Amino acid sequence: MTAPAKSPAKSPLGFDGGLTCSISVTDFDKAVKWYSDMLGFTLNYRMDEMGWGEMATEIPGVNVGLARTDTITKGGGATLTFGVHDVDAARKRLESKGVRFDGETHVIPGTVKLATFFDPDGNTLMLYQDKGV
Repeated sequence: MTAPAKSPAKSPLGFDGGLTCSISVTDFDKAVKWYSDMLGFTLNYRMDEMGWGEMATEIPGVNVGLARTDTITKGGGATLTFGVHDVDAARKRLESKGVRFDGETHVIPGTVKLATFFDPDGNTLMLYQDKGV
């Protein structure tokens, strides 16, 4: 993982810089609280009739969409990977709040540090710290 490029690539689709990553959750209120308390996201809006809402991250234009569902299929889908300045400090903070991690932090020397963790529904999330290439 590397930090975002200084000048974005041009696309014939005309991307506007926004990105919403959707993740399935079984309990919308519980998910909002968890993503707020653990990752510091804030609720932009919710549409209970659709079982959908979006939470803002610290990155302008990047939101996490929460899609309410009755069951979560394990083992598939995208992994949301969040860049942080210090993986060890971020991991320690999350672990102190009871967040479950998948093994030790993985280090690729000179490149990246990766720490995989899970939300209450078992969705896989990851922290990365760019170590320079």
